[in-house]
Amino acid sequence: MQQVSVRKAETQLSKLIEQASHGDDILIVEGGVPIARLSAIGSSRVGRRFGAMAGRARIDERFFEPLPEDELSAWEG
Repeated sequence: MQQVSVRKAETQLSKLIEQASHGDDILIVEGGVPIARLSAIGSSRVGRRFGAMAGRARIDERFFEPLPEDELSAWEG
């Protein structure tokens, strides 16, 4: 793990972010004491796959029945 001072981190932040995005962990120290760690986060985007729920959801004939009047009026306002 690479260690850098706060001053160096301030002046070279873009470079350090680039390194972190490639998997390096950077420890930011002040006076030799670790105060922060810069590391990449995992991909926050979860790809959606068509048909991923196939066979997991079941819809029976009740799904297609009209809603009761009180519930329908609640939806329609």
